[in-house]
Amino acid sequence: MSKSENVLHDFELRHAWHKLSRMYNQKAGEHGITMSIGYILMIVDREGTPSTQLGPRMGMEPTSLSRTLKTMEDKGFVYREFDGVDKRKVLVFLTEEGIRYRKIVKKTILDFNEKIRERLSAKKLAAFLEVLEVMDHLVEEELKFNTLK
Repeated sequence: MSKSENVLHDFELRHAWHKLSRMYNQKAGEHGITMSIGYILMIVDREGTPSTQLGPRMGMEPTSLSRTLKTMEDKGFVYREFDGVDKRKVLVFLTEEGIRYRKIVKKTILDFNEKIRERLSAKKLAAFLEVLEVMDHLVEEELKFNTLK
């Protein structure tokens, strides 16, 4: 096995991720938002989502998340409320405008997913998703291992 065959195509993965990120940011920009805003719009629950859960789910630092949430509040996409039971917890909710933009984001994602499904067999797509799941678990293990050092 040559040296290039021994690499698990990290370059191709990174390259594809950057292209995907660029594409989604470009599409989001057409609506005056960013990919990060779009992602938050997709993961905020109807019952509200604790702001402390958003950062880890997005892989975002608290400072960046706070700035993004502030932008989203300024645009009228979200509002924050203290939890009725635990006043230390802040819940993020979508406004009507946020719900409207969420539908735009969801359609964009579903349209792109459909294009993928048109070009890949169900078997190949399932194999790809399995590889991503294995990689996710391995990265999680590596992160835990490196934290313990």
